[in-house]
Amino acid sequence: MPQHLATAIMTLSKDQALNIAQVLSEALPYIQRFTGRTIVIKFGGNAMETEELTNSFARDVVMMKLVGMNPVVVHGGGPQIGDLLKKIGKQSEFVEGMRVTDAETMDVVEMVLGGLVNKDIVSLINNNGGKAVGLTGKDGQMIRAKKLKLSRNAPGMDAPEIIDIGHVGEVESVDTAVINMLVNSDFIPVIAPIGVGADGASYNINADLVAGKVAEALKAEKLMLLTNIAGLLDKQGQVLTGLSPKEVDALIDDGTIYGGMLPKIQCALDAVKAGVTSSHIIDGRVPHAVLLEIFTDAGVGTLITSENV
Repeated sequence: MPQHLATAIMTLSKDQALNIAQVLSEALPYIQRFTGRTIVIKFGGNAMETEELTNSFARDVVMMKLVGMNPVVVHGGGPQIGDLLKKIGKQSEFVEGMRVTDAETMDVVEMVLGGLVNKDIVSLINNNGGKAVGLTGKDGQMIRAKKLKLSRNAPGMDAPEIIDIGHVGEVESVDTAVINMLVNSDFIPVIAPIGVGADGASYNINADLVAGKVAEALKAEKLMLLTNIAGLLDKQGQVLTGLSPKEVDALIDDGTIYGGMLPKIQCALDAVKAGVTSSHIIDGRVPHAVLLEIFTDAGVGTLITSENV
């Protein structure tokens, strides 16, 4: 045992030491269960807003790798994109929550997601003792994309209105070769949600969607989506967890799940239906939220699990 660690343990009170022992004991069966398993984590939003949260996330990912799990990180960066667009005098425009992405905006998206944000996360993980490698979906044509066709019904029109929001895409397929190569070489992949079309064009894709499709392609044990709420809430404001796909479908039908939460829940639900063992909607505002969800009985969010588990 390193001397500094031994000294730190010796200075703990008996109650503190017992608490640490209890935490480690509770974590052991989860470590045994998930050793060698792939866990895809979407990192973004509120979880990226403070130094404490970003560092705790990086340490969580390093810990997962050290105990034998295979974390794969997919990140967003919407606020950072908006900040840079504002600095260059370009107004951000959204349609149904999606950023209108013309050619100039797409250049900014690639610069921010594939450069600034991606490399910051890579550095964070590396500085905390891990070995991370940054990628975009364009590397090795990992994420093949197609243009997202957005339509909406307009009053007085016989057919839906087709809206062109530019270089916004959806995932057509995921080639896992590059990811598997890195994982098998003991690296932690960090993926920016930029896809490439058949014509070589770049597409900005929702990070939740990319994380879900990557989890499906990797046949992951878990998909973890960090968000800015405590999890999926019922109509009384209580966190719901341990849900089956049928129960989630029922909550969508009765209006419990609606609005901005619906796409995130749908992404988690689709992943489970496609073979991912479980999906988690967790509170990214809680330090070490990822470890708490994986290694403790209580968890910190909503668990959606396959009915076959």
